[in-house]
Amino acid sequence: MVAVVIPAYNAASTLPELLRRATTFVEARDIVVVNDGSTDETGALASRSGVTLLHHIRNRGKGAALRTGFAFVKSSMRYDSVITMDADLQHRPEELPAFMKARENRGSSIIVGCRNRVGTGMPLHRILSNTITSALVAARTGVMIKDSQSGYRLIGREVLDAISFESDGYEAETELLIKSALKGFTIEFIPITTVYGDERSHMTHWDTTRKFLQVLLKEY
Repeated sequence: MVAVVIPAYNAASTLPELLRRATTFVEARDIVVVNDGSTDETGALASRSGVTLLHHIRNRGKGAALRTGFAFVKSSMRYDSVITMDADLQHRPEELPAFMKARENRGSSIIVGCRNRVGTGMPLHRILSNTITSALVAARTGVMIKDSQSGYRLIGREVLDAISFESDGYEAETELLIKSALKGFTIEFIPITTVYGDERSHMTHWDTTRKFLQVLLKEY
């Protein structure tokens, strides 16, 4: 059984549609929304949808929200894996079954949604950033990494039980990927749709870059 963990910060404009579409493939109770200190109606809208709702009183960052969601998943023997999604509709819920099928067929411990970079709506700076960071993580781990920045990924319970991460921001996803690769967990990449719209990113470019480098260069 899979849980879906969605960190959500001021996502009132996109979260209802995301949850409506996601519940076509996953029961509402198996969707865990972590309201990361939102100041809009994110929490109220999630509550009305019937999903499992967890709260941070203040905004703590994506990594902290993922830790909160993972702790809930680990506390229940109902789940053997978790799929993480962003709340801004950049991840299509219609592709949830592809992750579950890949896990069922090949048993990979981590399955990452890999986006096409060229010829899509991905901004140029994101193309460059993703290309460079993926190459650096691959060099650091000795594992082929096709898309290090994708937050649409399935993570097996065996990974959650074996690995913890300390980062609070977006770099947490890189930390988890590096530690998993160094531990020898199987990492698989499957194609997903590249979606970019008018959503506003909460990522601070230079601060995120600095923290990424700290995670990359740290000894584990």
